[in-house]
Amino acid sequence: MNMVEEFELQLSQFFGAPYAVATDSCTHAIELALRYTKDNNVTCPARTYISIPFTFEKLGLSWSFVDTNWAGYYYIGNTKIIDAATYWQQDGYVSNTFMCLSFQYKKHLNLIRGGAILLDNYNDYIVLKKMTHDGRIPIQPWKEQNIDTIGYHYYMTIDTAKMGLEKLPQACATKARVWTQDEYPYLPEMPVFK
Repeated sequence: MNMVEEFELQLSQFFGAPYAVATDSCTHAIELALRYTKDNNVTCPARTYISIPFTFEKLGLSWSFVDTNWAGYYYIGNTKIIDAATYWQQDGYVSNTFMCLSFQYKKHLNLIRGGAILLDNYNDYIVLKKMTHDGRIPIQPWKEQNIDTIGYHYYMTIDTAKMGLEKLPQACATKARVWTQDEYPYLPEMPVFK
């Protein structure tokens, strides 16, 4: 087992999720989940990180802002995808979802950059893992593979996973603060969305 797989295993065990797919960012975790589920009609909280509506635009989705109160995490519209970028809770995985985490420098587990998708279906795990690695199975040389999945080069590096393994025990042992929508500006008022 390499360091990325070990980090995924320890992360999934902490959250109580059967599987975790490590990514290079939470935004890319959400993008991969949206590409995989093919959800097209979604909503976005009016107060969240700006990369979320930008991702919807990038993917050409039909979307709109909604005023909603959230703490810790929120669902991307009526999908099974959860933006849990600010969430950190032992056994906090919500079953039957794609729960997307962030390890950006302000988050409870600070790896400077990184993310993950928590999920509970093995087949989904395999496809999403390949999607993070340019459509290939990690570790095995890609030129020896018959690639059957479109990939996006969104994998977590070994160095980031190593840092995650070093910092994970402390993060698991300390209580995380609960973020709310009040920590974000009201996005619909920004010129870029008008």
